[in-house]
Amino acid sequence: MENLLNTQVKSIELSGIRRFFNMVSDEKDIISLTIGQPDFVTPTHIKEATIQALHTNKTTYTNNAGIPELRKAISNFYEKKYNVHYNPDNEIIVTAGASQAIDIVFRTILNPGDEVILPSPIYPGYEPLITLAGAIPVYVDTTQADFKLTKNSLSNAITERTKCVVLPYPSNPTGASFTKDELRNLVDVLKQKNIFILADEIYSELVYDDTHTSIASFQQVKDRTIVVNGLSKSHSMTGFRIGYTLAPNWLTKHLLKVHQYNVSCASSISQYAALEALTNGVNDPERMKETYRVRRDFVYNRLMDMGLSVNKPNGAFYLFPRFPDTTLNSFELGVDLVKKGKVAIVPGGSFTYLGEGYMRLSYAYDMKTLEEGIIRIERYLYEHF
Repeated sequence: MENLLNTQVKSIELSGIRRFFNMVSDEKDIISLTIGQPDFVTPTHIKEATIQALHTNKTTYTNNAGIPELRKAISNFYEKKYNVHYNPDNEIIVTAGASQAIDIVFRTILNPGDEVILPSPIYPGYEPLITLAGAIPVYVDTTQADFKLTKNSLSNAITERTKCVVLPYPSNPTGASFTKDELRNLVDVLKQKNIFILADEIYSELVYDDTHTSIASFQQVKDRTIVVNGLSKSHSMTGFRIGYTLAPNWLTKHLLKVHQYNVSCASSISQYAALEALTNGVNDPERMKETYRVRRDFVYNRLMDMGLSVNKPNGAFYLFPRFPDTTLNSFELGVDLVKKGKVAIVPGGSFTYLGEGYMRLSYAYDMKTLEEGIIRIERYLYEHF
């Protein structure tokens, strides 16, 4: 019977991150620096709002696009934080996490044979959704450009079949983030093309050395831009599964059709938790961000002291060091680190072939764990290189 399955489903594989995690999960006495999940608990006032939603029976279906109060709060949040306005009535959809938002975007805009530009190394969640839509991922090497898409690399990647470019910044796995001038260079290219822009801004509240700029703030390309964001990283609400899309009305009405038949609506209880987060908890990410900044600086300096090549990230909570040349690929190196060094970090090859030679380290862990993990990495390098 297996031969009767959707051929696109059979062609995709489980995430390399998950395969690696499953392989090493039974190892004993391991320090794991693998998970891209905030180690902070969800703020108390948000949990209390969730409980209140239960007690007041906010447990039914909601409007397909999400409760009006939350869409208004999202609109206010983006206007206040990033100087971008979207109409809460017809330009915002609340989704079951940012991942579902990305899925409905690709299902809506892609036809078989379309090409989607992906600056790589890149989070592995985009390619399977592109493939399931019958489209083709086109990887652009960013390893020589501080892990950022540039005006030239973008121009060179565009063909007559290009339908969309994904801008996943701040980046998982590299932590790279665009300045306003760097985005303006991309806008100079994209404003001349009928190409959709999917701006995945899930880490927008975790930018350290300046402030996040949304490409949707450039009016020349706003009409073709779909912003995806959510509460998972900013407010440590990964399990609540609340994301959202921001897009022009003409596009949102089509996204909403796919969303409606996909999940009907996001969890009602989680929507009220998100409403609390974006009204009374707008500044909640600040405390987390300052803690991450201290961790980032510590880990970055220690990796540099080891002689590893690594960019200092301006966003998210990852570092992406290049390891010394070895006969091992990144997956094999990750396993070797676990077996011999008793520390787990994610193989760079999990983020496309352009991540080979690198490893992703998450600093979404307390300082004691980070300090011990770094000691183990340093010991492994000393003993094996």
